[in-house]
Amino acid sequence: MKAFSPLGSSSNILYVVFLNQVAVYMGKRDFVDHVDSVDPVDGVLLVDPEQLKGKKAYVTLSCTFRYGGNDMDVLGIAFRREIYVSTRQIYPPLQDKEQGILTKVQDKLLRKLGVNAYPFFFEFPDNLPCSVGLQPAPKDVGKHCAVEFEVKAFCAESQDAKVRKRCSVRLMIRKVQYAPEKLGAAPCVETTRDFLMSDKPLYMEASLQKQTYYHGEPINVRVKINNDSNKNVRNIMISVEQIASVVLYSNDSYMKAVAIEDSGDTVDSGAKLDEVYTLLPLLANNRERRGIALDGKLKHEDTNLASSSIIKEGVLKEVLGILVSYRIVVKLIVGGLVSHDTIYYYSIYEVGVELPFQLMHPNELEDEMVFEEFKRTYLKGMAEDEGNVSPGEH
Repeated sequence: MKAFSPLGSSSNILYVVFLNQVAVYMGKRDFVDHVDSVDPVDGVLLVDPEQLKGKKAYVTLSCTFRYGGNDMDVLGIAFRREIYVSTRQIYPPLQDKEQGILTKVQDKLLRKLGVNAYPFFFEFPDNLPCSVGLQPAPKDVGKHCAVEFEVKAFCAESQDAKVRKRCSVRLMIRKVQYAPEKLGAAPCVETTRDFLMSDKPLYMEASLQKQTYYHGEPINVRVKINNDSNKNVRNIMISVEQIASVVLYSNDSYMKAVAIEDSGDTVDSGAKLDEVYTLLPLLANNRERRGIALDGKLKHEDTNLASSSIIKEGVLKEVLGILVSYRIVVKLIVGGLVSHDTIYYYSIYEVGVELPFQLMHPNELEDEMVFEEFKRTYLKGMAEDEGNVSPGEH
């Protein structure tokens, strides 16, 4: 029988998933991609040698890109691709526990759980995507398009043996990115638009206070307009657009406005405007909309709009699953008379600018369960089947 339970206080939770033969203990389920490095995945496997009956115990870290449910199949091609798989034998151990370098969590757990507890340790390669998925429609059922990470423990005679579900346990984890410590310059863009039958142009400038905003933080957009043209600005519309590019599957892109301000403000010919508009992009206002990109979701937990993707230099974008970016779009609706062969008619124009920005979580300090730096010597003698980025369907 399989079960899941978090143990401990809210600041020091241990995540446990277990069955009769093995139990997996982990100190956290979110692992941070710092661009130049990624938090290692570590935990402890508790085994019952009597229940194993001579079988070996393994732990696997996997990254999967899913573009549909488990039962979806087109012309024999499954909508599921294993991007990365790494499997290690944990029991019987291939090296003495005393020779390994332990994290603080592992050290505490090993002392508490006793002689049948064994540590495991994985390092992410630097070319894996972060946990992100596309929100399904309210009536959609089954798995949705997503990049998912999983830690699986199983018992078998050998690593390649077929594993029955009742002999394995799984724990979903997430690979996440936080706002960078060094923030870029605040975005600012300007444009000048000339019109027929107008001696002077329309000038617009739009700017943000900073480049990076946190989830749940209002975004103030300053708009300056100098309308020296003979046209009238009939409306000013500001929106936050999310662009999600599914680069691993087919380079599909989904552009969704996740916050809109239809101001109704006007700027007549010869007039000026200097105004600040506030937008608040939230998942709460977009829950019914299919195709919105979300940060990876763990069972029984809520999530938020997907964080902006930060790509390490030199990494191929094609293997990064779903890339997410954001921009502010300021659009002016301009109207005025235009003549053609002595016939005058009213024409509508659009004048727009874009301000790219980042939407992320703050880079908070982790509590005492933070993972320390480890030497590669931990892995000496460890038997492993290290996976690489897969070019084909599985």
